[in-house]
Amino acid sequence: MSLDKGTKEEITKKFQLHEKDTGSADVQIAILTERITELTDHLKISPKDHRSRLALLKLVGQRRKLLDYLNSTDTKRYQTLVKRLKLRK
Repeated sequence: MSLDKGTKEEITKKFQLHEKDTGSADVQIAILTERITELTDHLKISPKDHRSRLALLKLVGQRRKLLDYLNSTDTKRYQTLVKRLKLRK
């Protein structure tokens, strides 16, 4: 259920703040978002997979905490990230 190395590197390059950035909140949120979409698609196919549902809820909570942190520290970066990931409608 985890992302492969190529997908992670691609997401990291797209959302990194500088050349050697691999762990900023932006990158972490983008990776979590990709994992959440994969788990959501999996749960549409197999709705009785309760362990995956629990993992999905944990990932959503973790992403929410990172988004709250980013919003409290740098609101402008938060708003651009939400637009790029299309998290709000």
